[in-house]
Amino acid sequence: MIQFNLLPDIKIQYLKAKRQKRLVVVTSVLASAAALTVFILLLSTVFILQKKNLSDLDKDIKSNSSKLQSVKDLNKILTVQNQLKALPGLHDNKVVASRLLDYLTQVTPSDASISKLTVDYSDNSMVISGTAGVASIVNTYADTLKFTKYQLKSDSSQKNAFSDVVLRSFTRDTKSATYEIALTFDPAIFSNNDDVTLVVPNIISTRSEVDKPTDLFQKAGQ
Repeated sequence: MIQFNLLPDIKIQYLKAKRQKRLVVVTSVLASAAALTVFILLLSTVFILQKKNLSDLDKDIKSNSSKLQSVKDLNKILTVQNQLKALPGLHDNKVVASRLLDYLTQVTPSDASISKLTVDYSDNSMVISGTAGVASIVNTYADTLKFTKYQLKSDSSQKNAFSDVVLRSFTRDTKSATYEIALTFDPAIFSNNDDVTLVVPNIISTRSEVDKPTDLFQKAGQ
């Protein structure tokens, strides 16, 4: 059988273009419908689901707040908890004042005594007042403080234990000399974070080196 194409070429192209047009339109409609569906879903999520979630969260917050408010002495409990949390830091930063007597025993000459001692741990200062057998002992005492160093257990390096050592007043009579020495100490020597060892210069015998030293602290006038 012989077939003849009776449609002219222009007609064929027209029909083909018409089919393509229908395909594009159908595809566009489907894409628009899909986009509209996604848009509606997003709107539903924003305006319905999120509002519901926020509403539920508000209810939970109000409910939990009411429960907390109903707890007896809540403010006291929270205060105690905060104080308990601060205890480790306070323990690490606390001053080991018990080392002071041992330090004074190591650095004070055996012929000198202390009648008054003022220590301020907030600004790391100290004022030592007392008497000495002879005037030269007072100068040696001040030099001992200037050159005394300390060493931490965790660090082999040595640093000055005291600084700004000043002989603020000095008097003497036929029996003894009276002195007042002001100084600044390194806060590390009283730190609770490490063990400290004083390295005292071998200038004069101190109480820690004498078998029967005199009393370190004496009343003024004695």
